[in-house]
Amino acid sequence: MLWTLLLLLAVDIAVVATAAVLLTPWLSPVRDTVAASLPFGGASARIAWWVAVLAPALVAFVWAQLRYTSAQTMAEVDARIVGPAEYPDLHERVQRLAQLADLTPPRIAVADADVPNSFAIGTLGGATVVVSEGLLSTLDGDELDAVLAHELMHVANRDATVMTLASFLPSLTNGEYDPLADLLPGGSRHALGLVALGLAYVFSVRVLDAPFGSLAFTLGFLFLFAVTVLFGGVALGVFTAPVVVLGRSLSRAREFAADRSAAQLTGDPAALVRALETLDGDDDRPGTDKRSAYAGVRGLCFLPHGFDTAASTDSLSIETRSHPPTAERIEQLQSVERSLETGP
Repeated sequence: MLWTLLLLLAVDIAVVATAAVLLTPWLSPVRDTVAASLPFGGASARIAWWVAVLAPALVAFVWAQLRYTSAQTMAEVDARIVGPAEYPDLHERVQRLAQLADLTPPRIAVADADVPNSFAIGTLGGATVVVSEGLLSTLDGDELDAVLAHELMHVANRDATVMTLASFLPSLTNGEYDPLADLLPGGSRHALGLVALGLAYVFSVRVLDAPFGSLAFTLGFLFLFAVTVLFGGVALGVFTAPVVVLGRSLSRAREFAADRSAAQLTGDPAALVRALETLDGDDDRPGTDKRSAYAGVRGLCFLPHGFDTAASTDSLSIETRSHPPTAERIEQLQSVERSLETGP
């Protein structure tokens, strides 16, 4: 888990550094101003500049990924935070299980979906366990406790935070996420783009050897801008590939770990086995849903079919999480049950 987190942060550093390099022609006025204000120059000034840019940019990038991904994931499944007055039984179960696990109870959200499923998302400020209306109507008693315990173990083990972080770049590359469109809907996005393009055109005077506003200057700017966008898109795809591999390799092991920890927490591995058999055997669930709009959500779910009831193969999805087969999960849980019965 720690190595995966460090590697994800290394990819984020690479993304931020690449963006800084690509934007260097337009950041040069700021760089020169900062360098002139420093009491030293040369290599030390350049190092100070990169540290001043990369450190806060990395923190902001990680924070934005977690915050945006969690909010977007909640919106995609039409989930809302619920209180104990509205879902008293659900809150009582989560509170009791969290106390057993010595864990601060996470926020609870309910998704308006008939498909029975659940997932946990994590941010720097806490975690949220999301369950569907379908799950609450399909499971109860010990089986519902087992699924909730599974999600709580993802929270306790920091799986939820790491997987939330790992789902951002693949979803962004896949076109599933569009932060600018979500934050700036309508014409404001285009207005901001025009302003940014205008500023970039003005700042290009520091790097283009042609009279400002001339045809040669404009063509040089368009070429520089096109190269920046093209290289940035290629780099984003290259950086996304290891994130997908990391997410998938982590997910399989952490899914088994969450099952095992949940079984030990409740002391009833058979309840989780029954829950898996019930949910995975639901004939109403979609078996071939490949809509990109649900790829990120499916990657975080208790079972990989997500929350959507419609199946479509019109677009290719990139999933960050590779769920182990349910049969293997049940076999592992049966092994845990035998060890609990026989003792250490």
